[in-house]
Amino acid sequence: MSPRDLVLVLVVCIAWALNFLVSAHALREIPPFLFTALRFAMLALPLVWLLRPPAPGQWPRLIAVCLCIGVLHFGLSFLALRLSTDLSSPAIVMQSYIPMTALLAWAVLGERFAWRTGLAIGVSFCGVLVLGFDPVVLANPAALLTMLASAAMLAIGTVLMKRLRDVDMWNMQGWTAAFSVLPLLAISLVFEPDGFARLGDAGWAGWGGAVYAAFVSSLLGHGLYYVLMQRYPVAMVTPWLLLVPVLAIGLGIAFWGDRPGPRLWIGGAMVLGGVLVIALRALQTSRRLVEEPMAGP
Repeated sequence: MSPRDLVLVLVVCIAWALNFLVSAHALREIPPFLFTALRFAMLALPLVWLLRPPAPGQWPRLIAVCLCIGVLHFGLSFLALRLSTDLSSPAIVMQSYIPMTALLAWAVLGERFAWRTGLAIGVSFCGVLVLGFDPVVLANPAALLTMLASAAMLAIGTVLMKRLRDVDMWNMQGWTAAFSVLPLLAISLVFEPDGFARLGDAGWAGWGGAVYAAFVSSLLGHGLYYVLMQRYPVAMVTPWLLLVPVLAIGLGIAFWGDRPGPRLWIGGAMVLGGVLVIALRALQTSRRLVEEPMAGP
């Protein structure tokens, strides 16, 4: 990567890591599913004008992807963040979507991986188990399980997205926002009956968190990520994104009062180490696929 693009990667990682801290503060004032609905309502405003329909026959898959990622993944991830007493464990557990995606792609799409990738997947999941026995996490297992469910929804949505055609990142974000707002509001009305009443009491932390999640984390962060995806293979960018949970852990220690215990450090290292191996193996495979045609006559 060029120095300029390395700076862009760092901006993306900082924007996404800060989202954990900013959203955690906002969720003290606004319930999780209502907060997610506000995020997508704000995000839809600038993107609705860019929307275009997908290729024929793609509507069911597009809607399924939007509901998996927009409603279930983001809604559950903010719920997990609200249930958790720390920032470190949710940031780490979220990375388990990468080995989940590899397994689902193998089971559903027939994508194959080498034994080293399989071993890395196993290490990552064992790391989640080790992390789960940290006293802070063990005191509130619902947060861990909810974040695992959120990661699983992101993995399912990612695998479904692989067969979408003619839907770029801006349209994907726009359709996700458009299709997610009403289901999220319905869920909030059922499970967060006092949510709308609490909006009147929300201060700068609540509303500022929603604005940050919509325009900095989503619009800026995913926008720059899309620029990088156009310039480089996915496998080349993915390893750098491991800075997100590392930065989130640092922010949690500095500003949220996190005090990670040894099990969280060991489990976190196992999860992130496994994810790094998966990403590096994918990078190696992509390079080999590029080099093989060049080696021909």
